[in-house]
Amino acid sequence: MACGLNSLMWFRKGLRIHDNPALERASKGTACLYPVFVIDPHYMKPDPTAFSPGSTRAGLNRINFLLESLHDLDSSLQKLGSRLLVLKGEPSEVIIRCLKEWNIKRLCFEHDTEPYYQALDIKVKDYTSTAGIEVFSPVSHTLFNPADIIEKNGGKPPLSYQYFLKLAGQPSWLSSPLSTTMSWLPPLGSIGSCEVSKVPTLEELGYEDIKQDELSPFRGGESEAMERLKRAMSNKEWVAKFEKPKGDPTAFRNPATTVLSPYLKFGCLSSRYFYQCILDVQRNVKKHTLPPVSLLGQLLWRDFFYTAAFGTPNFDQMKDNRICKQIPWNVDDGLLAAWRDAGQDFLGLMQSWCSFESGVGCTILHVIVWHAF
Repeated sequence: MACGLNSLMWFRKGLRIHDNPALERASKGTACLYPVFVIDPHYMKPDPTAFSPGSTRAGLNRINFLLESLHDLDSSLQKLGSRLLVLKGEPSEVIIRCLKEWNIKRLCFEHDTEPYYQALDIKVKDYTSTAGIEVFSPVSHTLFNPADIIEKNGGKPPLSYQYFLKLAGQPSWLSSPLSTTMSWLPPLGSIGSCEVSKVPTLEELGYEDIKQDELSPFRGGESEAMERLKRAMSNKEWVAKFEKPKGDPTAFRNPATTVLSPYLKFGCLSSRYFYQCILDVQRNVKKHTLPPVSLLGQLLWRDFFYTAAFGTPNFDQMKDNRICKQIPWNVDDGLLAAWRDAGQDFLGLMQSWCSFESGVGCTILHVIVWHAF
């Protein structure tokens, strides 16, 4: 093991302390540790032309949730003797500049399957390979490594849930205990000439005239995620009997689910730790629901779609997507605006129709509600 080197922990998702293999690796045999998050204009910069407040990539609530998660992460790092270093700019350029300025010999970050981050990673790894910098990028955002599943399937992603489960089997990490706490972190080194700031506010990012009632009541961060997880797991009967799609998908103030999805998305909660907690409950009850409708089944659905997306170019669009039916849509901005602006009237109409159609109707209603939020 190398000793006395400088490490950089690049946070993107994985905004947590518990079950964070990249952070653990960055901390070992390290003289100075630099925990970094880069404010990416591609994701955060306000877009005045957007239909609703936000950027070209995310709505205001998602951006605010991310900022809250960063504040919480910074607080956790400070308790361990460190802090979060926030920089701004194109992420690969910022990271390469930091690697040079801080004489970094080890770079750690969680593997990301999204094409945008894959492209950033290539740029950064091209530099590290020539600079002799160690890179550690473990898969910890999902239960399984999507690349492994695709390899098992002859280079193609499985396109059915049941076949995905057959290929996946049991997660390999289940045989080893997950690290859920850290007692210390190596100190920060000299910042040098890099422009480091604290976690910005929405106003500092350029968002104006923000009304509090427009923001989500669900606060971001690992601390909130762990509290929600604790409350959910304490109700063992509810966990054991959880069954999708039963429950009201429109229930917002008193939701019928765990509301842990956004925490999983930003990595405030480890999906692996969540999986382990559900298993612990299931081992201590006489009977429980099974995938695909169980709570464990929902986590497996998440991995199934991550794998399908990772193995399918242009997964987020119809054009040039090999698994998507190519439909010659009639482009009519007026009709689109009529559907978009119908609001609750449209939702009400669909909900009434769904009361007569139990199968497909329920699925459509879920899709519409997700769109509305």
